[in-house]
Amino acid sequence: MDSIFDVPFALGMMRLPDYPALAEPSALADWISRQVEAGFTLFDHADIYGAGECETRFGEALKAAPALKANLQVITKADIVTAQADRSPFSVKHYDTTRAYLMQQAEQSLSRLNLERIDVFLIHRPDPLMPAEETARALEDLVAQGKVGQVGVSNFLPEQWRWLQANLNQKLVCNQVQLSLTVTDMLVSGQLEAHLHDGLKLLAWSPLAGGQWPEALSQRLAQLAEEKGVAREAIALAWLKAIPGMPLPVVGTCNPERLAACAQVTDVQLNRPEWYALWEAARGHRVP
Repeated sequence: MDSIFDVPFALGMMRLPDYPALAEPSALADWISRQVEAGFTLFDHADIYGAGECETRFGEALKAAPALKANLQVITKADIVTAQADRSPFSVKHYDTTRAYLMQQAEQSLSRLNLERIDVFLIHRPDPLMPAEETARALEDLVAQGKVGQVGVSNFLPEQWRWLQANLNQKLVCNQVQLSLTVTDMLVSGQLEAHLHDGLKLLAWSPLAGGQWPEALSQRLAQLAEEKGVAREAIALAWLKAIPGMPLPVVGTCNPERLAACAQVTDVQLNRPEWYALWEAARGHRVP
């Protein structure tokens, strides 16, 4: 069976409320259908996105067009408790990786998303107080109950995911981290190689850095885009996908024009000098 990660990029749903044209379930269902038809079948959620609104709206769209469920896959995440959601006297943002909390959040996500199973369920942020054995049992139980297909982590460093994995009988399949031309520390810190060694698929959030590229990088992207006849977004994503292990970008836009620009990544291949020229422009100094 093909991996659900075998797509040009995943579609991040965090900013779904920013698109009033997709507010109606039928409109969002049509948008989802167009993405699936184009081969973009993996949708990335989290329980806190829009305080649950993003999952809810997505679920309402699937209720309006239930046939879509068979043709798409969903990632969602949990363990962040926002200050607004904290019921303690402190109203403090914190992380909760206890079994009870993770089971509760998974159930709520399933309900909001109108799904019977979450394809990949991630621990959203490392929790310094994580009861690793208890957290692991929760993840295993969710898989055993058929409510979750696979499990992974997000924003974890190597020893953090290795400690969870040491307590877990289920294989962690991925780690979602910030990675783009403007955020590249992991490429020189050994973190990339840790992902490769441990067999974790690397998912890159904010892969286009919100379009906030330094001037030198923007110029280099424009130059290569013109030479190859594609959009700058496609060049930036191709740079990511050239990294060993082919990190999977999680593109956080619902704008049709920008998605079409990103989709051109399938037509782009960068050679080594081009890749390093982009990295040099992003870093603002020559490669050492």
